[in-house]
Amino acid sequence: MLPVTADLLLRNVASPTGRRADIAVTGGVVRHVGAAVRADETIDCSRFTCLPGAVDMHVHMRGGVQADKEDWRSGTVSAVAGGVTLVVDQPNTVPPITTPDRLRARIREAGEQAVCGFAINAGVLPDADLTGMWKAGAMAFGETFAAPSSYGEGLDLESLRALFARIHTLGGLATVHAEEVCGTAPETLAEHDRARPGEGEARAVGRVGELAPVGMRLHFCHLSTAASVRAARGSVEVTPHHLFLSYEDFDPDNTLARVNPPLRDEATRRALWSCWDAIDVIASDHAPHTLAEKSVPFRSAPSGIPGIETMVPLLMAAVYRGRISLLSVIEKTSWRPSEILGLPRAGFEPGDRADYALYPDELTRIDASRLHTKCGWSPFEGSEAVFPEEVIVGGVRVYAHGDLLEARPRFCPGKGYLLQ
Repeated sequence: MLPVTADLLLRNVASPTGRRADIAVTGGVVRHVGAAVRADETIDCSRFTCLPGAVDMHVHMRGGVQADKEDWRSGTVSAVAGGVTLVVDQPNTVPPITTPDRLRARIREAGEQAVCGFAINAGVLPDADLTGMWKAGAMAFGETFAAPSSYGEGLDLESLRALFARIHTLGGLATVHAEEVCGTAPETLAEHDRARPGEGEARAVGRVGELAPVGMRLHFCHLSTAASVRAARGSVEVTPHHLFLSYEDFDPDNTLARVNPPLRDEATRRALWSCWDAIDVIASDHAPHTLAEKSVPFRSAPSGIPGIETMVPLLMAAVYRGRISLLSVIEKTSWRPSEILGLPRAGFEPGDRADYALYPDELTRIDASRLHTKCGWSPFEGSEAVFPEEVIVGGVRVYAHGDLLEARPRFCPGKGYLLQ
């Protein structure tokens, strides 16, 4: 039965299959696809490419004592301005999310400030209350550090084995940061690459896969080489910065390009693209630091870069240049992350979540001064991108033509959630 009146009607939406139809939305869900119905609000999509809202399953929204870098408000405005309508925050906060009380406090903080959907992961340490956090609504476990990184403590293999067994018993998803770290503190980007080598990353991925119980849900974060992608057992995530940037693009001691895993050389970056079809998820690993924090000698600079607002726009530019297909971008930024996390997907069929971003047929250049992250800089400065003109969250226009119109925060708990 057709809805008598819809909350929102998207007219002339072209699906990835080429079908063009009207989408009627009521209560944040697609109710009808086909002929037009009456609606309280109508958006003509004929001039746009309409994508389901992206799910960025790897972000660091900072906040709390780190609010000068980013907070939930600035980080999620940056998200929707880049076509991301749901974010999954990592638990290596200050202090780390290792107890149900800290998880609930993080959920409250996000609920008060976020402008789009959000989920929170649980920290994975030997003394962490994994069961308590799972019941309190943790989406997944980790970023689990098989090597140390910014605000993250590296775990030994036996600790990982024991923690994986606990997570598997709960039925949870373990997300893993796998690297090998060697040598002294690096002075340049090339030395940073050698201190956390691509070959070591691939070895670490293989070892972690061997530790996981049979049938465990396992997800590898931000893999940076083709060998690592091939070595992975479980789902695979790659970032835009490893796809689009090499350390050869920067001055040797440019701290703005320092990130873990490191940017690789140009040949390794190009080889990573050869694995495009094997990559499950593109996620930003949005990890902002202030310019003041980055304006120190390289060996002392923190690792991490902002990227949530530029993630899909960079990929859309690659679509427009004919490098990748539109459908593959939708799959890797929206549908596959939703599937991995057990979330209802956004899309073009009745019952789908009504989250969308409308992209114009226009390439622009990234200008960090126009981005919404607090940190105020981007390693992608000057790169080609296609930014969305309008973004819809839960069937409501939240962003249009550079302006935030409305906040639509929504907590998305994991499968272990028990109402308190």
